[in-house]
Amino acid sequence: MGETIAKNKKAYFDYFLEEKFEAGLVLKGSEIKAIRAGRVNLKDSFIRFVNGEAFLFNAHIGRLETTHHFYAHEERGSRKLLLRKKQIVKMIKAVEKDGYTVVPLQLYFNDRNIVKIQIAIAKGKQLHDKRNDLKEKDMKRDIERSMKDY
Repeated sequence: MGETIAKNKKAYFDYFLEEKFEAGLVLKGSEIKAIRAGRVNLKDSFIRFVNGEAFLFNAHIGRLETTHHFYAHEERGSRKLLLRKKQIVKMIKAVEKDGYTVVPLQLYFNDRNIVKIQIAIAKGKQLHDKRNDLKEKDMKRDIERSMKDY
């Protein structure tokens, strides 16, 4: 993985991540320019399967002021994901199971400077799981602080 553009931190907090995949995105030129400028937010985005194809919904890619309105893109529009058929079938089977979903994790440029998105099959966490994660995070922080002072 290359340079990370946007990360979905909420996904790491709300889900247990089972298996990760790398997918390409079908984008317009104005979207690429906005992504290079860092105008991306994956916080509320999700992935749905429509007619055997994967789509990214609700990912915010802002418009640049320099883009002409004729070529401007829809900020929260759907974007098709480019995956292999076996991967799509695997994800659809997982989603049909109880409690599994597919979430976007991060958007980045690969080594060939192409925009890719990392997605994962995930299972939702319950409230007590989130509390345990926060406790572990606090304990780690306290240990690191005490080691630094020592």
